[in-house]
Amino acid sequence: MRTAMAVTLATVLGVSFADAQWLNYPDPTIPRLPDGTPNLSAPAPRATDGRPDLSGVWVLDKTPFRYLTNLAADFAPDDVAMQPWAATLTKERADGAHADELPPSRCLPPGITILNNSSAASFPMKIVQNPRLLLVLYELAQFRQVFLDGRPLPVDPNPTWLGYSVGRWQGDTLVVETAGFNGKSWLDLRGHPSTDALRLTERFHRIDVGHLELAMTIDDPKAYVKPWTVNLAMRLSPDTDILEYVCNENEKDRAHILTK
Repeated sequence: MRTAMAVTLATVLGVSFADAQWLNYPDPTIPRLPDGTPNLSAPAPRATDGRPDLSGVWVLDKTPFRYLTNLAADFAPDDVAMQPWAATLTKERADGAHADELPPSRCLPPGITILNNSSAASFPMKIVQNPRLLLVLYELAQFRQVFLDGRPLPVDPNPTWLGYSVGRWQGDTLVVETAGFNGKSWLDLRGHPSTDALRLTERFHRIDVGHLELAMTIDDPKAYVKPWTVNLAMRLSPDTDILEYVCNENEKDRAHILTK
């Protein structure tokens, strides 16, 4: 069952809960079964450099609203041990005291953890990969650049909503390190906070054509006692594409959001 915060985001974003994107345009790179349907269990494709190719339009495969609502839904309390101020703030947010401060309710960028779960609200993400750069295009009006050219993370970055991302390959798994956040993002709709000390590690592993594993490790010592990892199962949404989304175009929802 959705929480009030999940319903709030659904209201703010105008969620349709349908995979109604750019319909029925067959992708010639996807292997097919004899009846013409995509063979999602075929071996994972390879890029020109021999690495696994993560390209495609991806949506959550299981528990659609679970992690969007509460990223720590499957954890025991001690496994996501929060600093006292963070625990207090999370409880206040979960109780609805700060509902109008959820960044997407103000047409501000969601954090990466919400964006990676945004297909739960019918906003898929698209990955475009080449040997030196990986782009993550979120239908929820955001994009990321993950540099694969060997550069380090910036030492003294200008803080941003989505930080700065660099990636490296460990076998067939792409490990993405992101830092340089502004500390304003919520990790989920429940209100788990983040700070400017957040370092997010994502591990992308494409199992086959149709399935992608994404592990997200949150390491934010200002808010949490120890790092914690959330595992997402993604599935390919074949023969479709992402569409334009504009948050503040005729936006009339924020005035109706109720807070305690």
